[in-house]
Amino acid sequence: MKKQIKFLLIASYPESVLKFRKELLQSILSRSISVHLISPRFSSSKSDKKIIENMGIKIHELSLSRSTINPLKDIYSFIKILLVLKEVRPQYVLAYTIKPVIYGLVASHIAKVPSSFALITGLGYGFTGKVFGWKKVLRIVLHYMYKIALRNSSKVFFQNRDDKQLFEKLNISPQSTKNIVVNGSGVNLQDYPKSPLPEEASFLMISRLLVNKGVREYALAAERLKKVYPKVDFKLVGWIDENPDAIGHMELNEWINRGVISYLGKLENVRLAIAKTSAYVLPSYREGTPRTVLEAMSMGRPIITTDAPGCRETVDHGINGYLVPVKSVDALENAMRKLIINPKLFFEMGKESRRIVEEKYNVHNVNTFMLKEMGIN
Repeated sequence: MKKQIKFLLIASYPESVLKFRKELLQSILSRSISVHLISPRFSSSKSDKKIIENMGIKIHELSLSRSTINPLKDIYSFIKILLVLKEVRPQYVLAYTIKPVIYGLVASHIAKVPSSFALITGLGYGFTGKVFGWKKVLRIVLHYMYKIALRNSSKVFFQNRDDKQLFEKLNISPQSTKNIVVNGSGVNLQDYPKSPLPEEASFLMISRLLVNKGVREYALAAERLKKVYPKVDFKLVGWIDENPDAIGHMELNEWINRGVISYLGKLENVRLAIAKTSAYVLPSYREGTPRTVLEAMSMGRPIITTDAPGCRETVDHGINGYLVPVKSVDALENAMRKLIINPKLFFEMGKESRRIVEEKYNVHNVNTFMLKEMGIN
């Protein structure tokens, strides 16, 4: 009897599985491969858990905090991952985000998994900005742990060329490891169809409310523009994350109370918010490839983002939007003003965004490429 092939995905955020990996998992399942998932508990997204189980995927839940450091809990999580790997005995393992990559790939090596892969979806505060004291020590430890984990990987997937080059420069993932750049997580063009533009100019940002996402710059630029164009709406979708870099409730409430932004909270489905908006803004300091940008592009919206790793790949400056320097409130304000005073650009640039997505970021093309690189044909 032929042994069934098994694929195991390791994630640190339950809600990300369907949002970012659904089509990839469906494609693997269509090849008659058994799929398993290691993930933190679906405490706030039980409907997601039901959908995943109905797809035929076996879920192995564990405690795994994304943003806090507790050595005893992390050791327990590592042991749990190792035990699952030894029980399931998969032929393929794919891990994404920091802790799954580090713990998952080391455990895969110990469990003698034939093919294990890392997907670097972004670098976060462990790589961006200046750090001092214990944060500097934490960064050194993080880099070292990444290096140990990636040494045991079959291949490492990066979502932009800058991250790949940085890992190679720091010798975290040396060139002897096969490092591959993919076009982000892709976007399902049918799920995010091109939609008509609203009559009134408006802007939207979707993000975890972190300093390094550029939320503060967005609010400051919006405040300036509101004084000149009071009818223009500046929307913000997101939530305050458990992260040392998070924006505080007090600061968020101040923006809301002063009428600087229209805060929509955390939305399960962002399509309606994008459909009611003229342009999408993400002034992030660094990304893998931002999925929300791809969703807005797919729906035919101009993009204003930073000339930073992961962000710059999505915009052809002056064609489907504008690139601005990181942390520059002035440049961000000026880019939004260009669209406000010339409304036809919303349509023209939005049309180009849709074209770029169709050519480069179709999720099915991205997944086909990844599966081929993993040897899953």
